[in-house]
Amino acid sequence: MSKQFLAIDLGATSGRSILGSLEDGKIRMRELTRFPNLIKKIHNHCYWNIFLLLDHIKEALSACSREGVGIDSVGIDTWGVDFAFIGSDGAVLGLPYAYRDSHTDGAPEEYFRIVPRERVYDLTGIQVMNFNSLYQLYAMRRDGSSQLACASKLLFTPDALSFLLTGRMVTEYTIASTSQILNPRTKQMEASLLEAIGLSPALFPSIVMPGETVGMLTDDICRETGVAPVPVIAVAGHDTASAVAAIPASDEKFAYLSSGTWSLMGIEAKDPIIDERTRAMNFTNEGGVEGTTRLLKNITGMWLLERCREEWTSEASYSYPQLVGMAHSVDPFHCMIDPDDPSFANPASMTGAIAAYCRRTGQPVPSTHAEYVRVIFESLALKYRYVLDMLRSVAPFPIEKLHVIGGGSQNELLNQFTANALGIPVVAGPSEATAIGNIMIQAKASGEIASLADMRAVIGASIDLKTYNPQQAALWQEAYERFLRVCHLETI
Repeated sequence: MSKQFLAIDLGATSGRSILGSLEDGKIRMRELTRFPNLIKKIHNHCYWNIFLLLDHIKEALSACSREGVGIDSVGIDTWGVDFAFIGSDGAVLGLPYAYRDSHTDGAPEEYFRIVPRERVYDLTGIQVMNFNSLYQLYAMRRDGSSQLACASKLLFTPDALSFLLTGRMVTEYTIASTSQILNPRTKQMEASLLEAIGLSPALFPSIVMPGETVGMLTDDICRETGVAPVPVIAVAGHDTASAVAAIPASDEKFAYLSSGTWSLMGIEAKDPIIDERTRAMNFTNEGGVEGTTRLLKNITGMWLLERCREEWTSEASYSYPQLVGMAHSVDPFHCMIDPDDPSFANPASMTGAIAAYCRRTGQPVPSTHAEYVRVIFESLALKYRYVLDMLRSVAPFPIEKLHVIGGGSQNELLNQFTANALGIPVVAGPSEATAIGNIMIQAKASGEIASLADMRAVIGASIDLKTYNPQQAALWQEAYERFLRVCHLETI
């Protein structure tokens, strides 16, 4: 009988559990449970209910027991940067802050008065975002956090949940790499960045790499859920790292786009790429499977369209196929926007923000829902071209294709637009990349898969992929040149 692996995949709005196995050289999966993950607001601060997340994980284990499924291991992946504190007695010291909390507003600039921005980037290779773990710790130290004052250890979110299941504390490499505290050259937490604000690297347990065992499910967890004691595996705890591990690439000459609410575009390199060029372009070097580095950049993704859809609900409730059909119905390149303009971060009205951007840049304003959808899709594709050109300027190999993974891989119109804008083939799939990567790392830990290359070969044989070849090259090149002018973006 094939081994069964339980993947716990937690996003910033929802979570799910997935059972996976390898059968006849292919991966098989089925969703077991799904549940919300909502930020709790208390006294104007934003927190994660880590204890409720533990309950949802225990429910997934109980579901395995009720169905008579004997699992062989468990792995947990989550979003990055956030963490919980553990006391000297093993207690979780309250609810962890959520990265959307405002206590880090302005924190990077304050921290840079202590350690210069250039030094922070040289040590970590991570793009500066106010919610990075380093600035969360700075803000908590500045504000006299009682949690931090009483903390014996800090555990990133997947490590904290693994601790609650096993009683063992580790720092998984890929999730630590999102913090802007890990040094990707030494693969250890950078003591100087912590000591500058009066903290010790002893706050972090030892680093483990994806595929290592955290520990066994505790007797209490097994009694409560009815499952046998099985290992909890430190998979690539950062969800994007798990997703990139699931890219069915045949060689290194690719870029990837993890496409969803946010888009992450990057390459997989053997070593970190940290120099003046990547610092100026605000690229980030995050950890990957088998010691690789994910050189990537965050791009606003379908957040733009999701916010527009919310506004339109009083008039119409559109499905994604309907939105794609609407975009087909209007003329191309009516107007264009920079998806990463600060005005689109969290406006009261996304359509209002798009209209204001168009007026500010001397363009016609969209007049129908269909025109808004079209401008979003086209602008995303053009911004992907801009970031890909950046990647081409620093990549140690030629980029011959783009792999699109995640929910956005199912958006056929955006995939075709992206191929047109980039001028290289776009390979779409898998849409369930994060869960697949989680499961395959567990399979590798169990000995069923030998290497990352073998993982990708199995995934490629298991998933129906679709390739989009570039079309209308001259039209899209002309649009790209206009996009650079309108958005005031410098060519690479």
